[in-house]
Amino acid sequence: MSELAVRELPLFLLPDVVLFPQEMLPLHIFESRYRIMLQSVLEKDSRFGVVRWDPSAKSMAAVGCCAEILKHQTSTDGRSNIVTIGQQRFRVLEVIREAPYLTAMVSWIEDAQIDDQKQLQMLSDSVMKALSDVVTLTGKLTDSESALPDDLPDLPRELSFWIASHLGGPVADEQQHLLEMLDTTQRLQREYDMLDQTRRQLAARTALKETFPNVDQANN
Repeated sequence: MSELAVRELPLFLLPDVVLFPQEMLPLHIFESRYRIMLQSVLEKDSRFGVVRWDPSAKSMAAVGCCAEILKHQTSTDGRSNIVTIGQQRFRVLEVIREAPYLTAMVSWIEDAQIDDQKQLQMLSDSVMKALSDVVTLTGKLTDSESALPDDLPDLPRELSFWIASHLGGPVADEQQHLLEMLDTTQRLQREYDMLDQTRRQLAARTALKETFPNVDQANN
Protein backbone atom coordinates (compact mmCIF):
# COMPACT_ATOMS: atom_id res chain seq x y z
CA MET A 1 0.00 0.00 0.00
CA SER A 2 1.18 3.48 -0.84
CA GLU A 3 -0.13 6.39 1.23
CA LEU A 4 1.08 9.77 0.09
CA ALA A 5 0.68 13.32 1.35
CA VAL A 6 -1.86 14.27 3.99
CA ARG A 7 -4.11 17.26 3.40
CA GLU A 8 -7.30 18.93 4.58
CA LEU A 9 -10.26 18.26 2.29
CA PRO A 10 -13.95 19.29 2.34
CA LEU A 11 -16.25 16.27 2.16
CA PHE A 12 -19.48 15.83 0.20
CA LEU A 13 -21.52 12.90 1.51
CA LEU A 14 -23.72 11.10 -1.02
CA PRO A 15 -26.16 8.31 -0.11
CA ASP A 16 -25.02 5.05 -1.76
CA VAL A 17 -22.94 6.83 -4.43
CA VAL A 18 -19.32 5.75 -4.98
CA LEU A 19 -17.11 7.90 -7.21
CA PHE A 20 -14.12 6.36 -9.01
CA PRO A 21 -11.04 8.00 -10.57
CA GLN A 22 -11.63 9.45 -14.05
CA GLU A 23 -15.42 9.06 -13.81
CA MET A 24 -17.74 12.02 -14.35
CA LEU A 25 -20.18 13.02 -11.61
CA PRO A 26 -22.73 15.82 -12.15
CA LEU A 27 -24.17 17.31 -8.97
CA HIS A 28 -26.99 19.71 -8.10
CA ILE A 29 -25.96 21.88 -5.15
CA PHE A 30 -28.86 23.24 -3.11
CA GLU A 31 -28.15 22.67 0.62
CA SER A 32 -26.72 25.75 2.33
CA ARG A 33 -23.66 23.91 3.69
CA TYR A 34 -22.72 22.69 0.23
CA ARG A 35 -23.33 26.12 -1.29
CA ILE A 36 -20.78 27.49 1.17
CA MET A 37 -18.43 24.60 0.44
CA LEU A 38 -18.70 25.15 -3.33
CA GLN A 39 -17.84 28.83 -3.00
CA SER A 40 -14.85 27.96 -0.84
CA VAL A 41 -13.39 25.25 -3.09
CA LEU A 42 -13.85 27.37 -6.22
CA GLU A 43 -11.68 30.01 -4.58
CA LYS A 44 -8.96 27.39 -3.98
CA ASP A 45 -8.21 24.35 -6.14
CA SER A 46 -11.77 23.32 -7.15
CA ARG A 47 -11.44 20.00 -5.32
CA PHE A 48 -13.45 18.25 -2.64
CA GLY A 49 -13.93 14.71 -1.46
CA VAL A 50 -16.90 12.53 -2.38
CA VAL A 51 -17.65 9.91 0.26
CA ARG A 52 -20.40 7.32 0.32
CA TRP A 53 -22.97 7.72 3.09
CA ASP A 54 -24.70 4.49 4.10
CA PRO A 55 -28.31 5.45 5.00
CA SER A 56 -29.09 2.10 6.64
CA ALA A 57 -25.97 2.06 8.83
CA LYS A 58 -25.99 5.86 9.16
CA SER A 59 -22.24 5.90 8.65
CA MET A 60 -19.63 7.43 6.37
CA ALA A 61 -17.22 5.27 4.39
CA ALA A 62 -13.54 5.33 5.36
CA VAL A 63 -12.35 5.72 1.75
CA GLY A 64 -13.56 8.22 -0.84
CA CYS A 65 -12.50 9.84 -4.09
CA CYS A 66 -11.43 13.42 -4.72
CA ALA A 67 -13.62 15.27 -7.23
CA GLU A 68 -12.38 18.17 -9.35
CA ILE A 69 -14.91 20.68 -10.63
CA LEU A 70 -14.78 21.01 -14.42
CA LYS A 71 -17.86 23.19 -14.96
CA HIS A 72 -20.20 25.09 -12.69
CA GLN A 73 -23.26 27.26 -13.17
CA THR A 74 -25.07 29.11 -10.39
CA SER A 75 -28.64 30.37 -10.73
CA THR A 76 -30.09 33.51 -9.20
CA ASP A 77 -31.57 31.57 -6.27
CA GLY A 78 -28.13 30.36 -5.24
CA ARG A 79 -28.44 26.79 -6.46
CA SER A 80 -25.67 25.41 -8.65
CA ASN A 81 -25.13 22.68 -11.19
CA ILE A 82 -21.61 21.36 -11.38
CA VAL A 83 -19.78 18.70 -13.37
CA THR A 84 -16.90 16.95 -11.64
CA ILE A 85 -14.38 14.24 -12.47
CA GLY A 86 -12.91 11.74 -10.04
CA GLN A 87 -9.21 12.11 -9.21
CA GLN A 88 -7.19 10.43 -6.45
CA ARG A 89 -8.66 8.12 -3.86
CA PHE A 90 -8.15 8.98 -0.21
CA ARG A 91 -8.55 7.57 3.27
CA VAL A 92 -10.35 9.67 5.89
CA LEU A 93 -7.99 10.04 8.85
CA GLU A 94 -9.91 12.44 11.07
CA VAL A 95 -12.91 14.73 10.81
CA ILE A 96 -11.67 18.13 11.94
CA ARG A 97 -14.76 20.31 11.36
CA GLU A 98 -18.47 19.67 10.93
CA ALA A 99 -19.58 23.29 10.31
CA PRO A 100 -20.23 25.12 8.10
CA TYR A 101 -19.47 21.93 6.15
CA LEU A 102 -17.69 18.65 6.87
CA THR A 103 -13.91 18.83 6.61
CA ALA A 104 -11.39 16.07 7.26
CA MET A 105 -7.71 15.30 7.16
CA VAL A 106 -7.15 12.68 4.47
CA SER A 107 -4.25 10.73 2.99
CA TRP A 108 -4.02 9.85 -0.70
CA ILE A 109 -3.91 6.14 -1.50
CA GLU A 110 -2.75 4.25 -4.59
CA ASP A 111 -2.67 0.65 -5.76
CA ALA A 112 0.45 -1.34 -4.93
CA GLN A 113 3.06 -1.86 -7.66
CA ILE A 114 2.50 -5.02 -9.72
CA ASP A 115 5.62 -7.05 -10.52
CA ASP A 116 4.08 -9.47 -13.02
CA GLN A 117 2.79 -7.11 -15.70
CA LYS A 118 2.29 -9.94 -18.20
CA GLN A 119 -0.07 -11.81 -15.89
CA LEU A 120 -1.91 -8.56 -15.13
CA GLN A 121 -2.38 -7.87 -18.85
CA MET A 122 -3.67 -11.39 -19.44
CA LEU A 123 -6.21 -10.94 -16.67
CA SER A 124 -7.18 -7.55 -18.10
CA ASP A 125 -7.73 -9.15 -21.52
CA SER A 126 -9.94 -11.84 -19.94
CA VAL A 127 -11.98 -9.16 -18.19
CA MET A 128 -12.42 -7.30 -21.49
CA LYS A 129 -13.61 -10.48 -23.21
CA ALA A 130 -16.09 -11.22 -20.44
CA LEU A 131 -17.34 -7.64 -20.53
CA SER A 132 -17.78 -7.75 -24.30
CA ASP A 133 -19.67 -11.04 -24.06
CA VAL A 134 -22.01 -9.62 -21.42
CA VAL A 135 -22.79 -6.61 -23.61
CA THR A 136 -23.37 -8.80 -26.69
CA LEU A 137 -25.61 -11.28 -24.85
CA THR A 138 -27.59 -8.45 -23.26
CA GLY A 139 -28.22 -7.03 -26.73
CA LYS A 140 -29.49 -10.40 -27.96
CA LEU A 141 -31.85 -10.79 -25.01
CA THR A 142 -33.27 -7.28 -25.35
CA ASP A 143 -33.28 -7.24 -29.16
CA SER A 144 -31.25 -4.07 -29.12
CA GLU A 145 -27.88 -2.95 -30.36
CA SER A 146 -25.34 -2.85 -27.55
CA ALA A 147 -21.68 -1.92 -27.81
CA LEU A 148 -18.83 -0.94 -25.53
CA PRO A 149 -17.70 2.69 -25.69
CA ASP A 150 -14.79 3.51 -27.98
CA ASP A 151 -12.89 5.28 -25.21
CA LEU A 152 -12.78 2.31 -22.85
CA PRO A 153 -9.54 2.50 -20.81
CA ASP A 154 -6.63 0.33 -21.99
CA LEU A 155 -4.60 0.29 -18.79
CA PRO A 156 -5.60 -2.45 -16.31
CA ARG A 157 -5.98 -0.16 -13.27
CA GLU A 158 -8.11 2.38 -15.17
CA LEU A 159 -10.16 -0.43 -16.70
CA SER A 160 -10.85 -1.84 -13.24
CA PHE A 161 -12.13 1.54 -12.06
CA TRP A 162 -14.32 1.95 -15.16
CA ILE A 163 -15.95 -1.45 -14.69
CA ALA A 164 -16.49 -0.84 -10.98
CA SER A 165 -18.24 2.46 -11.68
CA HIS A 166 -20.56 0.90 -14.27
CA LEU A 167 -21.87 -2.03 -12.26
CA GLY A 168 -25.64 -2.28 -12.59
CA GLY A 169 -28.24 -2.48 -9.85
CA PRO A 170 -28.05 -1.63 -6.13
CA VAL A 171 -24.34 -2.36 -5.78
CA ALA A 172 -22.99 0.41 -3.53
CA ASP A 173 -21.53 -2.09 -1.05
CA GLU A 174 -19.65 -3.91 -3.81
CA GLN A 175 -18.49 -0.65 -5.39
CA GLN A 176 -17.19 0.61 -2.06
CA HIS A 177 -15.29 -2.65 -1.60
CA LEU A 178 -13.71 -2.27 -5.05
CA LEU A 179 -12.81 1.36 -4.37
CA GLU A 180 -11.02 0.40 -1.16
CA MET A 181 -8.96 -2.38 -2.78
CA LEU A 182 -5.29 -1.45 -3.16
CA ASP A 183 -4.38 -4.25 -5.57
CA THR A 184 -5.28 -3.93 -9.26
CA THR A 185 -5.04 -7.68 -9.81
CA GLN A 186 -7.44 -8.47 -6.98
CA ARG A 187 -9.89 -5.83 -8.20
CA LEU A 188 -9.83 -7.16 -11.77
CA GLN A 189 -10.16 -10.75 -10.56
CA ARG A 190 -13.21 -9.84 -8.50
CA GLU A 191 -14.72 -8.09 -11.51
CA TYR A 192 -13.93 -11.03 -13.78
CA ASP A 193 -15.72 -13.40 -11.38
CA MET A 194 -18.82 -11.17 -11.40
CA LEU A 195 -18.77 -10.71 -15.18
CA ASP A 196 -18.23 -14.41 -15.81
CA GLN A 197 -21.17 -15.32 -13.59
CA THR A 198 -23.34 -12.79 -15.41
CA ARG A 199 -22.10 -14.08 -18.77
CA ARG A 200 -23.08 -17.65 -17.87
CA GLN A 201 -26.54 -16.57 -16.74
CA LEU A 202 -27.11 -14.50 -19.89
CA ALA A 203 -25.86 -17.32 -22.12
CA ALA A 204 -28.35 -19.72 -20.55
CA ARG A 205 -31.20 -17.25 -20.99
CA THR A 206 -30.17 -16.56 -24.58
CA ALA A 207 -30.08 -20.27 -25.40
CA LEU A 208 -33.55 -20.67 -23.87
CA LYS A 209 -34.88 -17.75 -25.89
CA GLU A 210 -33.44 -19.13 -29.13
CA THR A 211 -34.85 -22.61 -28.42
CA PHE A 212 -38.27 -21.38 -27.30
CA PRO A 213 -38.68 -17.98 -29.01
CA ASN A 214 -42.34 -17.59 -28.02
CA VAL A 215 -41.95 -18.29 -24.29
CA ASP A 216 -41.49 -14.63 -23.29
CA GLN A 217 -44.43 -13.54 -25.42
CA ALA A 218 -46.66 -16.26 -23.96
CA ASN A 219 -45.80 -15.16 -20.43
CA ASN A 220 -46.58 -11.49 -21.09
